[in-house]
Amino acid sequence: MTALIILLCVILISIVLVQIGRVTELTAQIKGEREVLRDNSKWNGWLSVGFMIVFLVGVFISAWEYKNEMMGYGPHKAASAHGDILDSMFNITLILTGIVFVITHIALFWFAYKYRWQEGRKAQFIAHDNRLELIWTAIPAVVMTILVVRGLNAWNTVMADVNPDEDYLEIEATGQQFNWIIRYPGPDGKIGTRDYKLTTANNQLGIDFNDPKSWDDVVPGQELLLPVGKKVRVRILAKDVLHNFYLPHFRVKMDAVPGMPTYFVFTPIKTTTEYRNELRKYDDFNLPNDPTEPNGKKRWEAFEYELACAELCGKGHYSMKRIFKVVTQEEYDAWYRQQESFYLSQIRGKDEDPNKGKVLDIEVRQRAKEFSESMKNAVESTNAADKTLPLQYVNFETGSATLTADSRYELDNLVTAMNTYPSLVIEVAGHTDDVGDPLQNRLLSQMRASSVVKYLTDRGISESRLRPRGYGDTKPLVPNDSDENRAKNRRTEFTILSPAS
Repeated sequence: MTALIILLCVILISIVLVQIGRVTELTAQIKGEREVLRDNSKWNGWLSVGFMIVFLVGVFISAWEYKNEMMGYGPHKAASAHGDILDSMFNITLILTGIVFVITHIALFWFAYKYRWQEGRKAQFIAHDNRLELIWTAIPAVVMTILVVRGLNAWNTVMADVNPDEDYLEIEATGQQFNWIIRYPGPDGKIGTRDYKLTTANNQLGIDFNDPKSWDDVVPGQELLLPVGKKVRVRILAKDVLHNFYLPHFRVKMDAVPGMPTYFVFTPIKTTTEYRNELRKYDDFNLPNDPTEPNGKKRWEAFEYELACAELCGKGHYSMKRIFKVVTQEEYDAWYRQQESFYLSQIRGKDEDPNKGKVLDIEVRQRAKEFSESMKNAVESTNAADKTLPLQYVNFETGSATLTADSRYELDNLVTAMNTYPSLVIEVAGHTDDVGDPLQNRLLSQMRASSVVKYLTDRGISESRLRPRGYGDTKPLVPNDSDENRAKNRRTEFTILSPAS
């Protein structure tokens, strides 16, 4: 029914236009061709002037009304150090081209009126005018020179790369249909290498885990943070099609091209909280964020910096939005400490791990840090149960008291602790499961405790500070009713017997 009505309307409009044309022809025949031409020229001239006035007034009113939403003015000021440069360049370009826009439109419609057909008027043909040629050649050349020079200066400033000795944070952003994968460097401050040939379901970035720089890299979940006032260098890549790394509030926009790494450097200067407080000053941002929940969050409270894709990369393009929070350095450090190494938490020990069966330097450092913290807590604690600590990375050859090679890393941590607390006296205890003869188990556990003590004394720890004890299967942690529980009961631990000075 709707289609039929639309068709009838089209037919009716066509008939009306045809009738208007016939009426015009009849009028011309009655009044005469020259009189009709004179009337049409006059009306066309005045209508051109009227359209010019309405058009320009409408342009300025609409520009003022929608300057915040369409042109980036109002509350959304640049939140990066380089943002003001780009905004200034945009303003100058807008002013210069706006002047040309207004002048050319006034000239266009005014000339349509001034030079309308009039009886007895003859057209003048000017073949050449040096002054006019000079004006419309020189003025655009000067204006273009200003824009190009300022643009070049802005480009050199904004696109300058970091210096090796600068203090900056480098992250990696990889676009794929339809998500951004962000990778942060680990405590070493360096991002590991990658190879697309290594890409798997568990290793979507194709990270090369033979590279020690990649062992501590972090791939966080949905929450992404940046520290305010810290220069950030973003490596930008794409896995499949063309994407675009777009942070509108920071004036950051760079294509992510498959096979062609790009980058962008910027410095956030406003935390998310500071930006929200600026938005709070505007009436529009004090309205409910969700009109259906008038008592819910206001627009300024719900504001977040966002990472978007500015290319139409497929049907799921809209879902590439990610939230970036800009926080203080202290808040960023607290968040960063909670992040886990992607390699150690997702790949380590699995079939894809090229370092399976090896103890890595990063693990040695991490274990040393954890051991130091546990030791400190045990020394300071007044609870007797806290005084016993497991040597969880100390192991022995099967059925013997010979320490495995990798046990030295944990025992070196204990040596460091004994030197840190020189008055410390400890009992080193060996434990077994209930498989086999109890007497043999107790003897084996005593021999293993003695092996640990020998390792410590060989490295300068006084034997008077060490008490080796073998308990066999007499002190299980859990019932010996499964292979898993028996493995827990086969352990070496130490107990602090006297406080450290």
